[in-house]
Amino acid sequence: MRLLRSTDLALRVLMRLAVAAGATPTTRQVAADMGVPYTHATKVVAELQHLGLIDARRGRGGGLALSEKGRTASVGAVVRTFEGEGDVVDCEGTPGCPLRSGCLLRGALRRAQEAFFATLDPLTIADIVTEPTGPLLLGIARGPAEGD
Repeated sequence: MRLLRSTDLALRVLMRLAVAAGATPTTRQVAADMGVPYTHATKVVAELQHLGLIDARRGRGGGLALSEKGRTASVGAVVRTFEGEGDVVDCEGTPGCPLRSGCLLRGALRRAQEAFFATLDPLTIADIVTEPTGPLLLGIARGPAEGD
């Protein structure tokens, strides 16, 4: 299973904000830190704000901050939200799979998908930014040292 780019970015934004230590980076700064297009970051940030996982303030002195809900959010819940509830494979698509009425693979893939989510469900955003990840994120957030 491969995560959508928006899911990956949502998790990285949440992790980046989790180690911000009172700083409120802008969406543009976070996009640069994560090496992603600004337009893609704005869409993900808007969805994270809509979900109540981050707070965003515009204008002078504005920026992004992880909300308490975001800090304690389940990684599995975030992934489910961004990935959607669909099956790993689209058996009903056009054209539909000729095996769909008696296929055992579909059920096995659904169980595997649920096992994937069950592994992520107990983890919070705060859990996944402990050492060694947190210090790495801080290094990314600072950007290259002057003169580099």
